[in-house]
Amino acid sequence: QVRLVESGGGSVQIGRSLTLSCEASGYAPTRYYMAWFRQYSGKEREGVAAIDTDDWESYATSVRGRFVINRDNGKNKVYLMMDDLKPEDTAMYYCAAAASIDGSKLDTSEYTYWGQGTQVTVSS
Repeated sequence: QVRLVESGGGSVQIGRSLTLSCEASGYAPTRYYMAWFRQYSGKEREGVAAIDTDDWESYATSVRGRFVINRDNGKNKVYLMMDDLKPEDTAMYYCAAAASIDGSKLDTSEYTYWGQGTQVTVSS
């Protein structure tokens, strides 16, 4: 059974940095696509960043240049390093995993396994 647990969320000021972690268990992470999504209150979940089995990265336009996704296969973890945070980055952030991807790596429908989420709040 694949299990994903996020951590690292919190409240930060505008312009500061935060790193989210996703610890995975129950599968071999190198063989899975991993991604971070976020969901604003009352909105649909949207893709933020993804990393595939060859470690190619994909980013939403809104975060490109500010966020970086990477993985540490030895620790079964995936990270989302977020710099220059803005109020519009305030959301619940979710880690997701998929054994294969047919379409967009930032499409929620492509992912099978999800964590419970961690809240990020950016304010002045």
